[in-house]
Amino acid sequence: MVSRRPVRAMVALLALPLLAGLGYALRWRSNPSPCPYAQRHAIDLPRPVITRSRLRDVLKPRPGERLLEVGPGTGYYTGTVARAIEPAGTLHAVDVQSEMVEHLRTRMRQEGESNVEPVRGDARSLPYPDDTFDAAYLVLVLGEIPDRERALDELERVLKPDGRLVVGESLPDPHFVGFEGLRRRIEQRGLAFDARAGTRVGYFARFDASPAAESIDSVE
Repeated sequence: MVSRRPVRAMVALLALPLLAGLGYALRWRSNPSPCPYAQRHAIDLPRPVITRSRLRDVLKPRPGERLLEVGPGTGYYTGTVARAIEPAGTLHAVDVQSEMVEHLRTRMRQEGESNVEPVRGDARSLPYPDDTFDAAYLVLVLGEIPDRERALDELERVLKPDGRLVVGESLPDPHFVGFEGLRRRIEQRGLAFDARAGTRVGYFARFDASPAAESIDSVE
């Protein structure tokens, strides 16, 4: 009779990393914080659902606009949006980590994007006056902010009366924010849901400060 002990031991050894990873994710979810700069390579991996082109389609950036990106990290989306608002538009990219800000500044310089202004700042207290931006967006960021309600208040404050806000979320991000809860929170602030694109586990949603005539939901 073959002993099952070695098999059980092997299964236990294989399960340990999975359990450790799950425990880390649960702790991270219950203690919101941005992705550490030391793990920056992970945030530059391909994002098959929340793609750059899909963000551009939902955000609809136009030449000459003044836009805000909250939590750009290393700039996965920044260059794409910056090019869409050239030549006279400006993209302000606010990140709470100074290392990310410097990394982004270097990357934009290397890519030849001169209309991006990296800024160190906190989403809960944005360093801008009221009614500053034509549009704002944040991707895989809202759930990392300890006080999401205050951050949403700030985003609503800095948007122009006809501005628009785009939020992107996707699993397996441990800080994933579901669409229905997101919609409820944002509509409480007077912004109207206008469009959503993606899948049920990864999406971009746009909200308008001025009510939209028709809402579009293209979730697959």
